[in-house]
Amino acid sequence: MFTNPQRQVERTGRGGTPRDQYLQDLVTQFQDSTDEECKERIVANLSNFAYDPYNYAFMRQLNILELFLDCITESNERLVEFGVGGICNSCVDPANASVITQCGGIPLVVQCLSSPVRNTVIYALGALYYLCNPSTKKEILKPDVLRMIRDYSAAGAVNSSFSNLATAFLDKHVNS
Repeated sequence: MFTNPQRQVERTGRGGTPRDQYLQDLVTQFQDSTDEECKERIVANLSNFAYDPYNYAFMRQLNILELFLDCITESNERLVEFGVGGICNSCVDPANASVITQCGGIPLVVQCLSSPVRNTVIYALGALYYLCNPSTKKEILKPDVLRMIRDYSAAGAVNSSFSNLATAFLDKHVNS
């Protein structure tokens, strides 16, 4: 369920932590942690907050989108998965998409297309669907990227999720 200011006040109560402070606390915990499992849980949690438009301004203010991009560069596949998941969840918003592209996010998301982790590929396909626009098409619609997306589109019998997302991407950005 999406949040609005009134609903947030009701959920937080008088003694609760405001959303921006709660998100800041998560970012601080991530930065201070040396435990990989703890970092994974925090990024997964932040990724879930990226679903709700109420959180978008906080995420930009607290550089959470950049944190997601940093996670994509890690060798830990779970951090990559949750990082690109956060990108996918938040990039439907044009302001978030702009931050992601300005921070060099497109090549990072594209590299996730070749991940061995199913969810990472699905999140990457979804993110590219929303990140692709007239100003980013040249960077996204490169021959090697299109080949991978077409391969996923043709994989309907093997993986319908890959196929459906890839086909939607092609229909919107290539075949239209």
